Amino acid sequence: MNFELPSDLQSYLSRLDAFIKDKILPLQHKDDNNRFFDHRREASRTQWDNQGLPTEEWEDILRQARKLADEAGFYRFAFPKEFGGTGSDSQNLYMSAIRYHLASHSVYGGGVSLANDLQNEHSVVGNNPIVIMLYHYGTPEQQRTFIPASIRGEFRATFGLTEIHHGSDATHMDTTAKPITMPSGEPGYSISGNKKWQTGMHSATHCLIFARTSGKAGSPKGITAFVVPRDTQGLTVHSYQWTLNMPTDHATVLLEDVRVPASAILGPVDNGLAIAQTFTHENRIRQASSSCGAARYCIDRSVEYAKKRTVFGKPLASNQAIQWPLVELSTQAEMLRLLILRTAVEMDQVTAACKANGQAPWVAIEKQLGHKIGMCNYYANRLATEAADRAIQVHGGVGYSRHHPFEHIWRHFRRYRITEGSEEVQIRKVAAYLFGYKTTGEEGEKSSTEEELKRSESKL
Repeated sequence: MNFELPSDLQSYLSRLDAFIKDKILPLQHKDDNNRFFDHRREASRTQWDNQGLPTEEWEDILRQARKLADEAGFYRFAFPKEFGGTGSDSQNLYMSAIRYHLASHSVYGGGVSLANDLQNEHSVVGNNPIVIMLYHYGTPEQQRTFIPASIRGEFRATFGLTEIHHGSDATHMDTTAKPITMPSGEPGYSISGNKKWQTGMHSATHCLIFARTSGKAGSPKGITAFVVPRDTQGLTVHSYQWTLNMPTDHATVLLEDVRVPASAILGPVDNGLAIAQTFTHENRIRQASSSCGAARYCIDRSVEYAKKRTVFGKPLASNQAIQWPLVELSTQAEMLRLLILRTAVEMDQVTAACKANGQAPWVAIEKQLGHKIGMCNYYANRLATEAADRAIQVHGGVGYSRHHPFEHIWRHFRRYRITEGSEEVQIRKVAAYLFGYKTTGEEGEKSSTEEELKRSESKL
């Protein structure tokens, strides 16, 4: 058993570091661009008098960085091969290692830098779920039209699953889509309802809207996904939610008789939730990697500071009250890092087996590894906030200030204990495996009945 990263992956990380040093950091340090990353970051990024939206200057520098990364061959690493990606058979391992590296590296500020600023999922190695969804479920026309446009930044879609009254209980959505005949005579749908937390709505060209087209509330069947142009009549932005970490781009969207042709459907009619699940596990293991990396950054900076800081005539690091919490966090971070990498390797193995059999990998990944991915994700997101909090405490008053990134890291990563599948939902999933209410299929085809699962969920 080899716990070292593959040599080609280590080489990739070295090339990535060199690119960031030669191209990205000079852009960050150019003129007064550091205002977006130092103690002025939140104020410089936010239009306080315009709904709290991102400033144009902030988003422009992010675009410049992505363009440089794309020209250098880094940005599309995880994209499908025919659209400039690598098509690597070890993509989950690679992306997990890359995101951990970028979030833990001291130069990259725990995810607060132009190379990797996770507040808005910006990275020189792109992570684009919409491209993956279009690749697996789009019609040939949708793929030809939207995927190249997305890579160029000309197609930007929100993800319309969460609603005002429904979050984790997505199968109970209020939004409905009813068949109609369009003025042109072609079949279409009228969509009415609402969506909340529509990230990127301020600059979106389209919205990916999930709506119930048949069936009863609570059933996963009967939900269809639609690609709806932003300027379609009846689609309006009701508000933007101001958040713990600003700026915001999270909108509440109202839909009233929004009419689209049937060609706007993405994927199978009445089985649209499968689209939402396409990228869930890949995204969660990557987020776990980023959170674990941010935790490592906070730990390492705290150790470094404690060794340099002198109090009462001796190094701060000589106090057990400083040592022990950091030892606990460091131990947890290292164990978690190894679990993430092992799970990523297993995801790649399951994916390869499914591709060989012509099957969709995400179904098998959910069945065999869903509980491990849940472990990685919920624990990493919690660990990141705990490590940031400890870093603030170790650094004292200066840690509480915005002259260090710890308060920003805490405020940002706190969201993932809710948004990337709440930790309660993920813990419940792990418990379902642990207590036998759900199986991996490795011990035969025995599985729990729907009634047994419901009983287990009520207990959990």
